[in-house]
Amino acid sequence: MRTICAPKLLWLALLCAASSLRASEYEYSWKDIVYTYGKGPQCVPIPEDLQLCYSVGYSQMILPNLLGHDTLQEVKQQASSWVPLVHKHCHADTQVFLCSLFAPVCLARPVYPCRKMCESVRDSCAPIMEAFGFPWPEMLNCSKFPVDELCIATNMTDKPESSDYTPLCPVCDRGMTHILDQICVSEFAIKTRIKEVQKEGRDRKVMLEKRRRQVRLGNLKKEKMKKLVLYLKNGVDCLCQPLEHLDTSYLIVGRKVEKRYLLTGIHKWDKSSKEFKKALKKLESKNCHDTFLK
Repeated sequence: MRTICAPKLLWLALLCAASSLRASEYEYSWKDIVYTYGKGPQCVPIPEDLQLCYSVGYSQMILPNLLGHDTLQEVKQQASSWVPLVHKHCHADTQVFLCSLFAPVCLARPVYPCRKMCESVRDSCAPIMEAFGFPWPEMLNCSKFPVDELCIATNMTDKPESSDYTPLCPVCDRGMTHILDQICVSEFAIKTRIKEVQKEGRDRKVMLEKRRRQVRLGNLKKEKMKKLVLYLKNGVDCLCQPLEHLDTSYLIVGRKVEKRYLLTGIHKWDKSSKEFKKALKKLESKNCHDTFLK
């Protein structure tokens, strides 16, 4: 099996591997991509507004990419959906894995991520996505990626966690850094207090006080807001400080998944915070794409 590690200067490793690669070792070429998607390959600069991959470690990408996107506009629209997942730091190679598909480096032949890399990223990040109500998408089905061919391998090694370690629930970040990302994976936002929190299977059931102020309702109707009950998916064993301190108001964001409303973000309502006020101001004008692609 020929593998390539994923260092910061990923493109150097890829170029070195490609320069020593014989055609018999890796028969798949960009001609196959052209045959599948109908457009010839072209090398283009990674644009600065392709936020997912602009800082990945190389400056040129090829179109069409390995997901069949043949215009930069389409790549930017689809790739922007994955930026919040990279911000969650669920795996060291999340950005490299995604960008090897969305913005593959310019080489004579396409180089896919190894199946083990896909599985490693999936196993670490799928629970984060699930907490927000998104399944791991079929387009990233790890069985599609190579095992015994030239491919990009993960550098991450498994580290045993301390037995007394309690992870932070993905939706319960205490900082304001990624509040807009949380809003973008949500359908509504309200200001309210929490009345009670109960355990229900692997989830936590969050019951709200009657007094609720709409910040953004989205598809949530006012009559539904009055009866709203939220669930923190798989949150029974993770740390969520706001759900331990019910004596203050919170900005609560959520979205409907099947018949339940999931809690996808919770932050203390603090108008004295410049970051919080800035987030509220941007809330109305934030233009979000659907995140974590279907």
